[in-house]
Amino acid sequence: MNVQPHSSEPIYIQIKNYLQMQIQTGAYPVGARLPSERELAEQFNVSRMTARQALLLLAREGLTYTRVGKGTYVSPPKFDQDLDALRSFTEEMRQRGVEPSSRVLEAALRPADDEVAARLQIAPGAEVVVLSRVRLADGKPLAIETTHLDHQMCPGILDGHDFSRESLYGVLRREYGWVLVWADQIIEARLPQPHERRLLNIDRQTPVLGIRRTTYSRHDRPVEFVYSVYRGDQYQLRAILRHPDSTAISGVVQAPAGDSGTG
Repeated sequence: MNVQPHSSEPIYIQIKNYLQMQIQTGAYPVGARLPSERELAEQFNVSRMTARQALLLLAREGLTYTRVGKGTYVSPPKFDQDLDALRSFTEEMRQRGVEPSSRVLEAALRPADDEVAARLQIAPGAEVVVLSRVRLADGKPLAIETTHLDHQMCPGILDGHDFSRESLYGVLRREYGWVLVWADQIIEARLPQPHERRLLNIDRQTPVLGIRRTTYSRHDRPVEFVYSVYRGDQYQLRAILRHPDSTAISGVVQAPAGDSGTG
């Protein structure tokens, strides 16, 4: 590949796109080492700063990771979460052939603050279960989850369970009869806080996805409020969007008379 210096596309973007195509086609498989800044600079006859920008952009998009003093390597594919399906972390990982596990940071009973009380539709100060865990996929940290449950709905749930191995949703279903069927969640992209960087083993430039979710039973009773922080370089959200007009089933919307149908 030759860079096009007179193109409207910056040279570092051209190099980044070329390397991305090489990764996607398997020329650089997962775990492979990419050329260094010096090697890229020589290959494309550009400055090392330009080569560095291309490599940094690949890393920020989660396509690569660096090993200090060793180079840049191709990352495994990101985990997809379908936004139209409600699954526990354990179910989701096992469906993808990955072994889930957790590291429990906190498992305690605490009084509900105003936000938790509003989400769970209980009185402020009511006793809630707080379960905070680092969620791991094949032993690598992927997310931090802090779950809040109305203790009256699941009395004694912290007794006799090891939530570093057990699925919380499985325990709620088996022992308390709570089947979680739908959820309302808000997602934001941001940079990580210092304690999140430490727990997820990421640097300050790696984005995270903050997710606030209230999960409901079949009778529309809120069972769980959870705040999660997912690694943005390892996790992505996927949604299938459909036109709300039911007449668009075939992909063509019939415009009423006098309507141009554009927009």
